[in-house]
This record gives sequence, C-alpha cells and structure tokens, in this order.
Amino acid sequence: MLCCSAVALAEESHNRLSEEQREQGWQLLFDGSTLDGWRRYQGGEIERGWEVVDGAITRTGRAGDIVTRRTWTDFELEFEWWVESGGNSGVFYRAGESERYIFMTAPEYQVLDDERHRDGSKAETSAGSNYALHAVERGIVRPAGNWNSGRIVVRGEAVEHWLNGKPVVAYVLGSGDWSTRVAESKFADWPKYGTLASGHIGLQDHGDRVAYRNIRIREHTH
Repeated sequence: MLCCSAVALAEESHNRLSEEQREQGWQLLFDGSTLDGWRRYQGGEIERGWEVVDGAITRTGRAGDIVTRRTWTDFELEFEWWVESGGNSGVFYRAGESERYIFMTAPEYQVLDDERHRDGSKAETSAGSNYALHAVERGIVRPAGNWNSGRIVVRGEAVEHWLNGKPVVAYVLGSGDWSTRVAESKFADWPKYGTLASGHIGLQDHGDRVAYRNIRIREHTH
C-alpha cells in the first residue's frame, strides 16, 4: 500500500504540462484540483455529481453531462479515463447546446468497460469507437479499474480516435460513407448531429462512476 506522501506525489505528477508541451501549444482543460473551465450542459455551475477526486474529474452522483466553457474547431485532445466495472461514459466533441441532449449534435468517443457492459459485445459501440457508427479493433482497451489513454484529432471534416497509443477510428464528417452510416442509425432523426464546425468538449454522465485526468488540448489554426 502506498503511504500518503507517495499518493500525493503520484497525484502531483498528473495534470501538468512540460515546457516542451507548452511550446508545442498544449493547454490543460483540467488543473487537477478545480472544475474551472467546465459547466453543466445548457446550465450553470457544477454544484454536485461531478467532483475532483484524487486528481481526476469524477462522476460521483447524478449530475448530467458537463462541457467546456469555450468551444473548439480543429484540435488534438488527449485525456486519460477510468471507468468502474460495467461502466459507461463518453467524450463528446463539437457539441452544440441547441438540442435537449448533447448527443443530438456531438459525435462521441466511447468510454466503456467492454468486458462487462452490453455495448462491449459490438465493435461499433466498444471503447474508443465513434459511438454506434465506427467500429474499433478489439483487445486494445484495458479492463475496468485501469487507466486508459484516449486521443481525438479533428482537422476540418477529418476525425481520428486513438486508444492507448493506437489509431482505432478514422472518418470524414459529411462524406458519403458518413452520411450512409448516419442514415442507417438512430442519429438519422437528429438533423444537427455531426454538422457543427465548432463546439464544446463534453463529458458524459451515463449513470456510472467514471474519472478523467490529464485532459489537454492543442488547437490547430489554418
């Protein structure tokens, strides 16, 4: 068992940027101790349900989805995620707030315990997938209770998902393939889905305990 000082030292090693990362344009979306820069979807301050626990943004109770206060267009987003046994969550991007639910506009990077959640039985709804549209290679995600690393790259209409250092999804928003997949899915009923040129980053409350840390973003300009 780690002593208190060792735990504190481990926490301090997260949610920091190196000088090289700063020079490369990275910025933190989470400072490791507060929820500054985040708010409730279509709402105000985060009053309950999402807390900072052991240096991670953690869903601890019924809360609803949360989003960054600012919006992003083209970017690289990196983060680490942890989910409880049987747990489900997700990271949304280019999310608008005109609709009742965030998933009616925003694509979702799936966060999941593949082994114990029913969505793990299908590659297109497993961890790292573009939820319900683009499948992932199996066997890359680590089991529930372990930290996984995620990466989302958005440049114009081109999107990539990475899981634990490996590229697992690539697609082009608005392409023929994209339009066909959307038309054959539940997203067909939501005309704004995947159409926004910029939007918020969001973390999903799916009813399970989930944690995020080392959330950093690098904006791309043209």
